[in-house]
Formats: sequence, C-alpha cells, structure tokens
Amino acid sequence: MILCRIASFPKFFLKDVCSSEKSAVKCSYSLCNHTITRHCKRYQILHCIPYSSTIPGRQRLIISCVQQTPASIQGKSSESKSLMENLSQVDAYQIINAVTPPLDQGRHKGQAGKIAVIGGCREYTGAPYFAAISALKIGADLSHVFCTQDAATVIKSYSPELIVHPVLEESYNIKFDEKESVRKKVLEDVKKWIERFDCLVVGPGLGRDPFLLECVAEIIQLARQRNTPIVIDGDGLFLVTNNPELVAGYPLAILTPNVNEHKRLVQKVMEQNLNLVGGKQEIDENDAPQQLQILAGRMGGLTILQKGKVDLISDGNAVYGVSMFGSPRRCGGQGDILSGSVAVFSSWARQGAASNKDDTLFRFSSNPVILGAIAGSVLMRKAASLAFEQHKRSTVTTNIIEVLGNSMEDICPVR
Repeated sequence: MILCRIASFPKFFLKDVCSSEKSAVKCSYSLCNHTITRHCKRYQILHCIPYSSTIPGRQRLIISCVQQTPASIQGKSSESKSLMENLSQVDAYQIINAVTPPLDQGRHKGQAGKIAVIGGCREYTGAPYFAAISALKIGADLSHVFCTQDAATVIKSYSPELIVHPVLEESYNIKFDEKESVRKKVLEDVKKWIERFDCLVVGPGLGRDPFLLECVAEIIQLARQRNTPIVIDGDGLFLVTNNPELVAGYPLAILTPNVNEHKRLVQKVMEQNLNLVGGKQEIDENDAPQQLQILAGRMGGLTILQKGKVDLISDGNAVYGVSMFGSPRRCGGQGDILSGSVAVFSSWARQGAASNKDDTLFRFSSNPVILGAIAGSVLMRKAASLAFEQHKRSTVTTNIIEVLGNSMEDICPVR
C-alpha cells in the first residue's frame, strides 16, 4: 500500500509517488465525497480517509492506493491464488516466537500486556469471560471486563483472575430523562482506565441494546484518540457494520468476522461498487482474497481477519492465509478465544516494534497488527485441534481454553 497526503488548504494537491496522469477521479470510499485530481495508472483503486491534523487551518487526508491488476479486480480465480500468501507452519511459528516477549524476572506486573474486554450483558456472560481469560492463559498480565451490572456478578463468579467493572448500562434499566447523565457517567468510568490498556476487545457478549451500543461507540472513539488497538468481534461487528466510520481509517483496528458477519460488512461497505469483484456481493471462495483486500482497503487500511476453513487476514496491502490445524467442531465461543488471543499478540507485536526488538519481526509484514492477527489465528487453531483430539464431539470452548497454555508451549517454549 502507498500512503500519500493531500491538503485542502489552500487547495488540493497530491504528492507524486509514481508516474501518474491528470484526470478527475472520484474517491471510491463510500463515506467520502472528495475528488482526487491525479490518478496513478498502476493503482486501480483510490481511497480517501479524513484524519485529524495538528496543523492549524488544514484538513488533511490520507489516500491509500491498493495495487490491483484489472484481472484481479474482475475476480479471476488464477489471480486469487497468487494474491494470497498461505503461511507455512514454520513461518507461523517464527512469527509467534518473534512476537512473544521473554519471561524475565526483572519485568514487573503489566509489562506483558493489559487487556480490556468491553462486553457482557444480562443475556451473555460467557463470551466476555472466554475472551478475557484466554488473554491471561496466553500470557497477558492483567485482564479486565467492562460489562453491565447484571452481568458483573456472574462473570466474577467464573474466575477470580479477572478484574470486572460493572459500569455499562442497558436501556431497560434507566429512565429516558436519565440517559444523558448515565451516558456521561459510563464514559467517565471507562475514561479513567482506558489509558492503562494495551488493547481493547469490543463486542463479546455485548448485545444489541441501542443505548449500550451508543456508549460503546463513544468508547471506540476514546480508544482511537489514545491510539489504543481495538479488536472488534461479536456484536461489536454489528455496531461497526452499521457505523463503519467508527473504525474507518484506523490502522490499529482489527475486525474478526465470521462468514455471515463478513458478508454483511461487504454488503454495507461495498454496496456502491458491486463490480469490484466480479460484480458480486456474496462471498466466493475463489474471489475471497481479492474481496477481503479491497474491503480492508476501502475501510482505510484497518486489519480484517476473516474466519473460516482458511483464516484470511489483510490490511488492504497483502493477504495472508492460515490453514494449519483447526477443528471440525463448531461450538460457540471459539471466536471469543480468538479475539482475546489477537489482542495479546497485537500488543506484544507493537511493543516489539517500539523497542526494535528484532528486525526479523517484520519479515512478513511491517504492520504489527497483522502479525498479531496471524499469531492469534495460529494459536487458536492449534488449541482447537488439540482439544478435539482429546474430546472429539464433546469438545466445548472451555476444553480449548484449557489447552491454550500447552499449545503456546509447543510453539514457543519457555527457556
């Protein structure tokens, strides 16, 4: 991906990054109406995403160009196969070992990761627990859950290891004239904590209460302001699908949709450009890599981990496939384990990037969020495989959580 900047003051200009021609090209980003006056011949799609600038009087934009050939845009299966890099087990293990910090007696509590799950309501208490406890089982030091009061006692009873904050509210529990004051209190309670976290997981067990979703939308905005990575799953994806501007253009956002959630996201974001992949909105196995790459690009270069028989991961630049291990058992809750895993590995990858721990860390991608998504996918699939070997048809999510530690040790043994 190439990132170019243009400014709207005093007039539009686009920095030359490759040979280009003068032509008026309408921005293909569905949430933006800007017109770009230069268009690179080699890059077929332009995306225009507003972002804040510290320079007074200037509105800045990022133009991200996703390299595609005409054949790949038409969705030819031969191009699909070459577009995706299917990671080998050796590659995957190398990523996990490079990302994972060493255990060192000189480190203090919190340095190995502080994760917060935003989710848990009257109906759903298991999902936030699965995500939060998985983060601890993989190696995070602290794991928090921000949930409704009805869910808090139940989640606390599952494990004393979790720090549970009963600060969220649902509509049925508040009067209409109290909503504004309650909303402010919810945001104040979360704001006191949010700077401490290395990553948020938004959505497990969240539910779809309108008032609760409004509050969570503002929590996402708080996280963006503080450059906190956000993994979005479950009902968080419902929120983002209906309001894609919440995460559009945020490179530290990771969406983890299943096949149906991904289809709804495609239909929402790509509805104005049905010809991007063979004129189709539905997911086709042969076209999936191109469609994912274009979708991630159209959403501004965030990372999408599309769960399936092969997990596909893209930030609009490259597409990576993780097909090793896995289980034929499809019990509920596995996506929650994945979201907690991706949160931990992404925070570790960012720490490694900030400390320049190892140049080989970025052999596969310069994006630490991509590395975290790959690592989380591989570990989850390995644990699911191991649990299935032991329990077969009776495998449930808690069985997978029980073997996360052993799976991690097999891949990245403690020395």
